[in-house]
Amino acid sequence: MKALTITGYSTALFSTWYFINELGILFDAGDGVSATLLQKSRKITHVFLSHADRDHLGGLLQFNQLNARDGFPVICYPRDGGSYPALEAFTKRFDPQVSGTVWMPVAPGDEIRIKDDILVIPLRNEHVRAAPGVIRSLGYKVIQTRRKLRPELAGLTQEDIRKIGQGQGKESTTIEVRRNILSYSGDTPVAGPDTWQDTEILIHEATFLGGEEVIVHPSYKNLHSRLEEVIEMVSATNVQQLILGHFSSRYAPEQIDQSIRHLCERYALNIPVFRILPGQTVWDILKSQPMNG
Repeated sequence: MKALTITGYSTALFSTWYFINELGILFDAGDGVSATLLQKSRKITHVFLSHADRDHLGGLLQFNQLNARDGFPVICYPRDGGSYPALEAFTKRFDPQVSGTVWMPVAPGDEIRIKDDILVIPLRNEHVRAAPGVIRSLGYKVIQTRRKLRPELAGLTQEDIRKIGQGQGKESTTIEVRRNILSYSGDTPVAGPDTWQDTEILIHEATFLGGEEVIVHPSYKNLHSRLEEVIEMVSATNVQQLILGHFSSRYAPEQIDQSIRHLCERYALNIPVFRILPGQTVWDILKSQPMNG
């Protein structure tokens, strides 16, 4: 697959959304997504919501009203979040033309096929405190699939392989190979390195800068990541590119950038690291200048 074009806005408490152009995916739907993307939003076929905080949902109603058609968009949301069925019911009363939208509850273990060779896998995170088995907050992995010849058939002729396929079916001659081309953490405390191992591009929140900083604020009752923890975790993985967002607006841009550079040096993180500063939309993030480049 060619390089992905990722555009996003992500400021803690205010709005978060990421648009993946080539895949027709929107991760979260914070305020301003439609006003920013304009006609580009028509490319979006699937919306993957991480949780029901208003800064991740504020733009959903307008986006849906502008883009709903029969069978699209497909809005995937954490299975046990009560806000989503309420939103679905409200939108269908308020905007009858959105009746074609598909609202889909999802949970870890599901696989949502969005293209012939692309599927999305939800994974639980711990942003919203919930009992085991109760799914209210999710991250997502985007997987590219392809089929390759079974190793045990490598020495056979094409004619022999064709005959086996005709007699025993496609599954008898090929196996599926999966490649994790993109992952989105959603809002979450930092997970272990194994969670994101083999991810080519990781979009991860970094609400707070880290160290021993103590956060006392009623709006922060759910759990978030600190930048230092994210950098340390990623340094123990083979992630190829890192996009950081959801910084608190309490920090000045210079403070965020200085912290990223310092921590990349401390943890010897040499992969390209990009960031979205509070209040800024970044178009085609992966073509911007890496902070540690």
